[in-house]
Amino acid sequence: MSGPQAGWSNGDRALAAGKLMLAWVALLWLLEVVDVATGHALDGLGVTPRDTSELVDVVPSSFIHFGFAHLASNTVPLLVLGFLAALAGLRRFLLVCAMVIVVDGLGVWLIAPDGTNTAGVSGVIFGLFGFLLVSGFLERRPWGVLAGVLVAAIWGGSILAGLAPTQTGVSWQGHLLGLLAGVAAAFVFRRAPAAPPALTP
Repeated sequence: MSGPQAGWSNGDRALAAGKLMLAWVALLWLLEVVDVATGHALDGLGVTPRDTSELVDVVPSSFIHFGFAHLASNTVPLLVLGFLAALAGLRRFLLVCAMVIVVDGLGVWLIAPDGTNTAGVSGVIFGLFGFLLVSGFLERRPWGVLAGVLVAAIWGGSILAGLAPTQTGVSWQGHLLGLLAGVAAAFVFRRAPAAPPALTP
């Protein structure tokens, strides 16, 4: 690996990943406080489908939530999945998140039902789940494989439930698009497979 993080220890990577995710979550909670204090003025930053004026909200919509309960349900998965994904490199992590946010937001704008307003970081959570699930196996890295297995065991059921079209008030389209974007990001931003250990006679 090249770049400014190449010489980092595992502890350095974990510390940087933890700080980044805590800052991200703190920003989301701050925005929700502002939203509530302003009579939910920020809720308008959600995506309303097929309205060209709403395209500017594709990115901001991932940072806005419809109440503290909505945000609270997303906080722990975002912290854990984001931390695990960021351990492999902050630059790649940010690129993966940017891809998921844009693809998910544009997809929601295209296919969500008329008259809906979609916001929240759950699309990113589903994207990170898909990324972690695939990237370790794709790159043949033991720790990545272990992370994929763990997140599947812990959140697999919740992810499947979040894809069900029967849930009221839940954007299963956003969840599905986020998941697919995360899987695609695992291919787009994949690293070279880990080299097998050298054997000497």
